[in-house]
Amino acid sequence: MSASPPPAPAAGPRIIAIANQKGGVGKTTTAINLATALAAIGQRVLIIDLDPQGNASTGLGIARTARRVNSYHLLIGDAAPAEAVVATEIPGLSMITAGVDLSGAEIELVNEERREYRLREALETGAGDFDFILIDCPPALGLLTINALVAAQAVLVPLQCEFFALEGISHLVKTIERIRKAFNPGLEIQGIVLTMFDRRNNLSNMVASDVRAFFGDKVYKTVIPRNVRVSEAPSHGRPVLVYDLRCPGAQAYLSLASEVIRRERLEAA
Repeated sequence: MSASPPPAPAAGPRIIAIANQKGGVGKTTTAINLATALAAIGQRVLIIDLDPQGNASTGLGIARTARRVNSYHLLIGDAAPAEAVVATEIPGLSMITAGVDLSGAEIELVNEERREYRLREALETGAGDFDFILIDCPPALGLLTINALVAAQAVLVPLQCEFFALEGISHLVKTIERIRKAFNPGLEIQGIVLTMFDRRNNLSNMVASDVRAFFGDKVYKTVIPRNVRVSEAPSHGRPVLVYDLRCPGAQAYLSLASEVIRRERLEAA
């Protein structure tokens, strides 16, 4: 275990890790579209793609040739954040991409000192002038996700409305508690967003009720519906808010962004 954690910076962007160790829960979709929605309401936003699959980078239309300096280089100390930031087609939204080389980072860092702090210490050197930094985590609770949780001030958890949802999130909550005790005492759960919700499906309603009963106000009022346009958008390299602003999924992400902003203002008050 590493030395005691450094104090959190007093000011700067709000850093939120978007995490769930289960795959297919809408994590990357939430990262892309929440970031776009925040940018649409005037926030300066940076997404860090920390998933070796690079789906967030692809979903925002970033060409492979533009990913030569990426989150891998931040973690191994070969580049500063400002060198890795690329613009997206969304005004106010920038990105640090991921490449296939990121898949080797966990092995390369395993024997390094302060390996859990690599992303945090990189961001402390300055990434640019942003209001929010959203970190899209891989679907695993390994060293990449630990780096995101140590760097973040809060965690946003996308939770699919399915049978094993609560069982999966309990593991994540335990991990967050361990990270808080060992590395990042200020880490909190910003909120839990229910994704792929189908009002016609009794199971969706049952899961939503169970999650709200267990986590209370931590669950956002906004739910993200199961929506074909949301599923189609990444193949076009665009967030659904650009692909089809009027569809229910896009409107839900705008609502979620407003709710996130409200919670942040209450937290700061």
